[in-house]
Amino acid sequence: MLQKILKNKLKITLILVLVSLLAIIRAYEEKFFYDPFLTYFKGDYLSLPFPEFNDFKLFLGLTLRYFFNTVFSLGIIHVLFLDLKFIKFTALLYFIFYLVLISIFFLAVHFLDKENNFVLFYIRRFLIQPLFLLLFIPAFFYQKRIK
Repeated sequence: MLQKILKNKLKITLILVLVSLLAIIRAYEEKFFYDPFLTYFKGDYLSLPFPEFNDFKLFLGLTLRYFFNTVFSLGIIHVLFLDLKFIKFTALLYFIFYLVLISIFFLAVHFLDKENNFVLFYIRRFLIQPLFLLLFIPAFFYQKRIK
């Protein structure tokens, strides 16, 4: 019984550490990552033109942030489920989603009509926030429950 309690304490501690790391990424986003759209989307972005940006630095900043969010999210899923199949499947989905979202993001930045920049807002949101984690955890709990 004591081992089970200690095991759960360790799980809870690890999850809290990983969630804290996700929060640190969010708290220090302006310091760690190049993203001129951070301040742009805090303002009246529906009537403003896109800010000036460096394509490479923006790509690198979004990619690094997505990578860190992915690693910490995979860590949370691993701690919760301890199932290598879930980790492999989730990693593959994260990779596919990244390719699709980053492609759409840069196409939208360069070719989208500026009046429809809310599309860019939501695509970018999926790249910079660990939203997929909020989808995967309930799905995997459901999948485990069915088994």
